Amino acid sequence: MGFADLLDEVGGFGRFQMIHVTLLSIPGLLMASQNLLNNFTAGVPEHHCRIPNITAALNESTAALLRAFIPLDSSLTPSRCSRYTDAQWHLITDRPSHTNASDLQTEACAEGWTYDKTEFISSIVSEWDLVCTLRPLKQMSQTIYMGGVLTGAIIFGGLSDRFGRKGMLIWSYFQLAVLGTFTALSPSYVVYCVFRFLTGMSVSGVILNAVSLKVEWIPTKARTLVGTISSFFFTFGQMILAGVAYSLKDWRKIHVAVCLPFFAFFIYSWWYSESARWLVLNGRSEEALKHLHRVAKINGKPEMTEKITLEVLESHMQKEVQSSKSIHTVFDLLKTPTMRKISMCLMVVWFSTSFAYYGLAMDLQKFGVNIYLMQIIFGAVDFPAKLVALLMLSFLGRRITQGTCLLMSASVIFANIFVPKDMQITRTALAVLGKGFTSASFTCIYLFTGELYPTVIRQTGMGFVSTMARIGSMAAPAVLILDEILPALPSIVYGGSAVLAGLIAFLLPETLDIPLPDTIEDVEEKRVPSK
Repeated sequence: MGFADLLDEVGGFGRFQMIHVTLLSIPGLLMASQNLLNNFTAGVPEHHCRIPNITAALNESTAALLRAFIPLDSSLTPSRCSRYTDAQWHLITDRPSHTNASDLQTEACAEGWTYDKTEFISSIVSEWDLVCTLRPLKQMSQTIYMGGVLTGAIIFGGLSDRFGRKGMLIWSYFQLAVLGTFTALSPSYVVYCVFRFLTGMSVSGVILNAVSLKVEWIPTKARTLVGTISSFFFTFGQMILAGVAYSLKDWRKIHVAVCLPFFAFFIYSWWYSESARWLVLNGRSEEALKHLHRVAKINGKPEMTEKITLEVLESHMQKEVQSSKSIHTVFDLLKTPTMRKISMCLMVVWFSTSFAYYGLAMDLQKFGVNIYLMQIIFGAVDFPAKLVALLMLSFLGRRITQGTCLLMSASVIFANIFVPKDMQITRTALAVLGKGFTSASFTCIYLFTGELYPTVIRQTGMGFVSTMARIGSMAAPAVLILDEILPALPSIVYGGSAVLAGLIAFLLPETLDIPLPDTIEDVEEKRVPSK
């Protein structure tokens, strides 16, 4: 007998769980916006050196005048980072070539740049001229944000196990709402990065605590369905991001649009019930009993409020309570053999899943397709991918699903190496397919990790292994630089990482239809489903 039996007695997956999971999942509609925001707020518009006294007068009918001021690059398109020292009027009528202008003197864009406002009215790139020599700063803003997500995973993981899931989640909503909205007021690039870092911290707090509150209030058999359906909110959010970005096209307005709703989430989050499991394990059994009675009433089981007493609750969780009296730290994740094996394997799987995902999902401009359309396509592919993942999770189990999704993702990434660059549609289709497999892998790993770690240290464990995902998301953009050495090298690195993680995933224990472990001893004893 354990807490899972009490959940069944108060209604199983009833009205309370449906409302609870729905309210926890709705913010997921805007979580994708936070992680992928850089595609649009840091979009690089077409640009060229500003030409004093004449640039403002240029339009489509007089664009040929640019030939007199802007040299052509190796692909015979106007250079983005240089201009002629003196106007070369004769080039307007000359046929574009490298020979007739190769000896002309050029200079850097000393007076700034002129940006096309068709695709982006304003981005941080055009706002602070993050082009040419400052081009690395564009991607650095995303790396700094992911650094915040990493820091948040470490901090909020431990705080949640100490102070509770609900309180940390409420605070995370508030932090994201305030700091995310204030980001739109950033007067400089440095201030912008500081706000993005702090916003990233709150994103981790929201994700980690929402996952735990869902998992710890639903029956064993409903975890797969709930985990997958919840992930659809994130998927649909990717498509919402495309619509918001396309309708606004201004980075400040986009930030406000995707962060302001968190004030509403903050207000209604007070309705949530704290995890009764966590309350009991922290010596607050009376509060846990009140929450259980509340759940019973909402689920239409008021008679259970008399049957489930404090003595019944504590007898069901006697073993867990004894275990919780010892203080648990992150070192407990590595002390015992099974916990150590689980943690080491999960670190690799989390890193590679995030590494491959953000290697494909960030910098949509590289595909040569309208980025708003590309974002919708990348979001839409997640629906069939996650439906397949749901079926696999339900019938094949977590371990096989996790390993298979990573290996399939690797195979698609490797296949793209052999597709000629002029076959852009094929390359894009393979990238979309690969992104679908990595999304399915993300769906599985969140559920899988929550089921592998025991209640007494679940949040600490989630925070610990998900730090590897943040490191992967920070490393993914940097790998793209390797294409200067060998064009196929980034794909080899992404794919190789996914293969390694896919094989390691098969070393993890299966958790399908197995009750959630509450103590480290439960994990070490390798509990099996009750018969």
